[in-house]
Amino acid sequence: MLYLIGLGLGDVADITVKGLETVRKCDKVFLEAYTSLLLNSELDTLEKYYDKEITIADREMVESQSELILDPALTQDVAFLVVGDPLGATTHTDIILRAIEKGINYRVIHNASIMNAVASTGLQLYNFGDTVSICFWKDNWRPTSFVDKIMKNL
Repeated sequence: MLYLIGLGLGDVADITVKGLETVRKCDKVFLEAYTSLLLNSELDTLEKYYDKEITIADREMVESQSELILDPALTQDVAFLVVGDPLGATTHTDIILRAIEKGINYRVIHNASIMNAVASTGLQLYNFGDTVSICFWKDNWRPTSFVDKIMKNL
């Protein structure tokens, strides 16, 4: 079974009770670490709080080596931890589709994300323009595909 578990936005304690119980029962735990960062918690803090060893899942693992995450889920409970809500990025929908192709059952455990936290500004989500994702840059990869959407939203 594959569990996609949202961690919320702030720190280790923002995980839901259901999410925490699920992480603690899983055999393997992966932390997706390229669409967002958990602001106030380091990996060792997460591992102590969840009482689990956590494997960092970078962009390459999630998008090009997803079998490292999915194959264990054929016979074990696997947690895929996501900062914010698990369905806040197309990458996470893609891993669900790959799980379905392999015959792996999955479950999503939602949490707060930037999409609903922005409402604390007093504005409603439908008043904003298109959603824009800005990837973390690497030394040899600096996409600019987000610029056009930002300009359209202005």
